[in-house]
Amino acid sequence: MNITFSRKLIAASTIALAAVTIVPTVAAAAAPAAATASFASGHRALTPFETLASTPWKTTSALDAQGRRVALDDPAVKNFVGWAYFKADGTFTMYNLDDSPKMHGDWNVPADGATRWIAAKDANGAVLFERVVPIVELNKNVFTYRVFPNAADTSVYYDIVHTKTNHVEPGTGGRGPGAHGNGHHKGDHHFNNGNAH
Repeated sequence: MNITFSRKLIAASTIALAAVTIVPTVAAAAAPAAATASFASGHRALTPFETLASTPWKTTSALDAQGRRVALDDPAVKNFVGWAYFKADGTFTMYNLDDSPKMHGDWNVPADGATRWIAAKDANGAVLFERVVPIVELNKNVFTYRVFPNAADTSVYYDIVHTKTNHVEPGTGGRGPGAHGNGHHKGDHHFNNGNAH
């Protein structure tokens, strides 16, 4: 065997070996990307309605139109403070931060996530009031809506900030509707008709 042929054989073997080594590496690198794409396509994002119903919420802060913090016991915002449980069946219950009942009724968020509507009801199911508020932010951890003390003056407003919580719904004993439940408010709750949220 001559030296030139031997060198060509070694060179060809080296290229073939390199190709065998590279091909599996490229394929292996593509596999996680394909798996990730498959995983992502199998899980859709929650709708705004589903997002609001996915967790209980606690009012944690309020901001005025200039972005300044407002104390939660300030008369301008205190009626909007508490625990909120928006259930997947379109009903809600709300409580003051001391766990005393506040109100219950029906709710909705349209597909565009722009507003939240509630209809607060008395113990007999009669509607006490309805309220539509613009949603400022809604994701799995934060729900913020805006209230206007005077609907005719939109330059004055308060953003009511709620954060995700694991606080069990009062009166459920950690079972039943609770934080993620689909049930109805308990008949033994007496809701304060004067509170707003």
